Amino acid sequence: MNDPRIRRIVIVGGGTTGWLAAALLTQALGSQVQIRLVESAEIGTVGVGEATIPQIRHINRFLGIDEDEMLRFAHGTYKLGVQLNGFTRPGDSYLHAFGDLGLPLGLTPFHHYWLRAVQARGGAADAPDLWAYSLNAAAAAENRFAPLEKIPDSPLGGLRYAYHFDASRYAQYLRERIAPGAVQRIEGKVVEVRLREGDGFIESLQLEHGERVDGDFFIDCSGFRGLLIEGALHTGYENWQHWLPCDRALAVGSAPGGPMRPYTQASARTAGWQWRIPLRHRTGNGHVYCSRFISDDEAAAQLVANLETEPLGDPRPLRFVTGMRRLAWNRNCLALGLAAGFMEPLESTSIHLVQSGVSRLLAMFPDRRCDSALADEYNRQTRFEYEHVRDFLILHYKATERTDTPFWQQCGAMEIPPSLARRIELFRRTGMVFREGEELFAETGWVQVLLGQRIVPERHHPLADALTDTQLDGFLADIRTLIGRAKNTLPLHHEFVARAGGALDVAQRTAAAAP
Repeated sequence: MNDPRIRRIVIVGGGTTGWLAAALLTQALGSQVQIRLVESAEIGTVGVGEATIPQIRHINRFLGIDEDEMLRFAHGTYKLGVQLNGFTRPGDSYLHAFGDLGLPLGLTPFHHYWLRAVQARGGAADAPDLWAYSLNAAAAAENRFAPLEKIPDSPLGGLRYAYHFDASRYAQYLRERIAPGAVQRIEGKVVEVRLREGDGFIESLQLEHGERVDGDFFIDCSGFRGLLIEGALHTGYENWQHWLPCDRALAVGSAPGGPMRPYTQASARTAGWQWRIPLRHRTGNGHVYCSRFISDDEAAAQLVANLETEPLGDPRPLRFVTGMRRLAWNRNCLALGLAAGFMEPLESTSIHLVQSGVSRLLAMFPDRRCDSALADEYNRQTRFEYEHVRDFLILHYKATERTDTPFWQQCGAMEIPPSLARRIELFRRTGMVFREGEELFAETGWVQVLLGQRIVPERHHPLADALTDTQLDGFLADIRTLIGRAKNTLPLHHEFVARAGGALDVAQRTAAAAP
């Protein structure tokens, strides 16, 4: 091996995962490597993910993407958080809002001052709820939005936002923006994966039409089947269905109509939950459910019965097993997207996990020997990220008071990972929550879901007692005033989208959404 540098990267699979990987690698590596992407028009992509989290804006900045242009192309709107309905009790609703809660005061997190005020009044019923101190939540409640990064003459930090978009259109946008010649797309189906004698590294791919594709490093974006990481390398899969029991989904678009909400909605159903995502030309809907507790026909009927407008076709089915590959990086192969693992889209983490997977690869970019120490560290960090996202999702199911259906009874009674059990118990007893390392969800996200799921701390942090009652009331009132003023400067979401360009009237949106 005279030149150990990686010169040829082969990506297997297109869709959002494949083309996002190609765009990021091209931008980062330039002409140092030859990148080829193998995909077949005969093999469809899942294409149901339409909601994101704010980290996607880092991708766009790195790629030099114009936000308005991308959203026009992908029929996108804006997202301030996710509204969770009925997860704890039927009729309950709360928002996991992006962005800050309140304002910092010393070293004590804001929610402890709020907890002190609530406890002084004998309960939350007589006090403004936690979301009165979130600008994102205040804007979402009135369907307002503008990209308010900083508020003039105010200590508030502005809005933190993500996107709703057509994932297939986003993949197409990424593909079309890549410089001509930077990525060679090869049309074809892989019929054989050839391994190198001695070390079992992937040597080449044999395509159905006879072409052989050689590479130094291979990226598996082939979806659930894991053509390389599992089919060729037999890496193994860790099943998490005992914690995240949903195993099927149905997705369907519906005609545009109703308010263009700047947030995703997730509403509990008898054996799972249903999403609603507003786009410019249609509404995205889906039902994620556990097939042990409801039939496919019943799940489809629930989905359609809870649409705000008429469906634009028949629901498309999807089967999955929640969990992750035992190794995301095995020999000279890296798995991304569904090939690496799957966690249901309750908190819209799918695209982010692709983004972070590529970022880790670039940080640990190997030579052709693919040193096992690098792969071990990559896999350790990947497991850390997946397990912490997993715990955050399990919290939505475990912390339920519902006993109205067998599904929710099982969720409330299930054993949970010790890491999550410790976190819940610490918060219940002290109100404290700590972000571990570089886990995805920060303290403010955990606090909102813990409180939203009715896990109420027994006490607040002792340092929150440094203020007098009068000072505390004034501090909280001032924040509510600042948030109210900032919220009132924001236009309605649909008005901002129209001004940004590309918002369609109802007739145009219906025509654009037609199959």
